[in-house]
Amino acid sequence: MLLPALPRTPLRSSEQPAIVTPFGPLTFVTTIGNTTLPLRPDEQFQLPGDRTVSRWVTPGARVELLLTPHDPALDPEHWGPLAGCRAAVWRIDALTPLERVRFSAGLSEGTGGGYDGGQALAAITVEDETTRLTVGGSDEEAICQAADAGEVPRRWAALIDEVHDHSWGVDYGDYHGMSWTLPPLEAGDHCELPVVAAWAPAADESANTWYAVMPSPTALLTQAAAAADTALEGER
Repeated sequence: MLLPALPRTPLRSSEQPAIVTPFGPLTFVTTIGNTTLPLRPDEQFQLPGDRTVSRWVTPGARVELLLTPHDPALDPEHWGPLAGCRAAVWRIDALTPLERVRFSAGLSEGTGGGYDGGQALAAITVEDETTRLTVGGSDEEAICQAADAGEVPRRWAALIDEVHDHSWGVDYGDYHGMSWTLPPLEAGDHCELPVVAAWAPAADESANTWYAVMPSPTALLTQAAAAADTALEGER
């Protein structure tokens, strides 16, 4: 469960979770086996501050998606200021063995972007005359390394030498988003994946959006929890 210690208010009607960007909404899709989960979650909750958690429940899995503002705390001596930055943390808890799970984050089809990944980073960047947007998350290497932090099953650490076997990993499609196909999950396993969207004026050449999209799920959850606590204190 994502951020279980925080108070949450059930929303009466659920909406499709999305990050609003200058290039349109960044939307999320989960596919388990041959079944794609509905775009609208079964439940949706408001957390302190501008944060929501969406939840889907199936006979074999529970899926949650946190949407939260994100402050990457970029050093102003090296990087220009961002115009906006928001993050998602996706989590699946396997209740039964799951051979194939796929999670996707994407802009609308036709949004022209390009590969912008690096070591342990899966990313695309979309740019026009005024704005640069980078969307990033974990690549195969980062997913294996996340086993040490307990963000994915421990046994996935052993897959580090098989990250290019193409049975699992990141698919960039037409570069308007990314999809993560996971290694098989066993009953009791969980996996957390981060997605960060950061945008800035295109004239800024400091690569600030690229450096902003690198945090781990644990770092995003820690920051979201601290910011939510601060928001609660301000309401008292």
